[in-house]
Amino acid sequence: MEEIVRPEIPKKKRVVVKVGSSSLVHPETGGLDYTKLEVLVRELCDISNKGIDVILVSSGAIAVGKKAIGTVAVKSQSKNMGFKQACAAIGQARLMMVYQKLFSEYNHMAAQILMTKNTVIDDVNRTNAFNTFSELLNMGVIPIVNENDTVSTYEIVVGDDDILIGDNDTLSAIVASLVNADLLILLSDIDGLYTDDPRRNPEAKFINRVDKLDDSYMNMGKSSTGSSVGTGGMNTKMNAAKIATSAGADMIIANGSDMRILHRIMDGRNIGTYFKANIDESFDMIDFIKHIHD
Repeated sequence: MEEIVRPEIPKKKRVVVKVGSSSLVHPETGGLDYTKLEVLVRELCDISNKGIDVILVSSGAIAVGKKAIGTVAVKSQSKNMGFKQACAAIGQARLMMVYQKLFSEYNHMAAQILMTKNTVIDDVNRTNAFNTFSELLNMGVIPIVNENDTVSTYEIVVGDDDILIGDNDTLSAIVASLVNADLLILLSDIDGLYTDDPRRNPEAKFINRVDKLDDSYMNMGKSSTGSSVGTGGMNTKMNAAKIATSAGADMIIANGSDMRILHRIMDGRNIGTYFKANIDESFDMIDFIKHIHD
């Protein structure tokens, strides 16, 4: 059993959990991994039963949509933007149906929130989103969040008047900032932050804790990902860490291959890479998002 070394974690009151596509589907087929999904939902319900507010940011809509329509169409249209958006429309409905069923089995209610760029940059929309999250959490409902890929493009696009979130690592950090969460957990296909990509460099060293996120850590972020279904690599996770910690939330990157890792994280076990919150009143989230790829 991992030693309890993070006593502040069990005291958290509002937690955002992000799960990537690679943690939700079978890599061989692209079909949903129902065993993982069931364990994930059970873990989230148990956290909620402790009186902790829980928000889930879930990828997977496009992957589920592609699986639903069949292999031939996917191969012929996989690079077409409209095709991906159509897959998102199909997959999001199917994914929410599965989530609703699983949450109801544990006597919990889930709600869907789809966000776009305007949710982030428009003051009125941002306030409305906060009010919606707050009311849902007050009701004991678990919000499930995704970017609205049916009306937003699949990649981050930056222009004078255009900001698209593009990946759910960044989205989850934005949600954590928006709702004043005190913990963000990113479940991915890697154990945490390394000095280099461990899949390519066997000499890469694991980093257990980051007390202050400076440029040396930010530069460790890589744009690659080990999954064919995900869109966020370590680079997006470091951007998420910058947003979350600047807003006052601790963040943990951990491996989502076993969803039971969630209760061990919440118990304060020494799992994944822990990023300590450092509130930065001067941090401009909108400006940071605009310049992510500069």
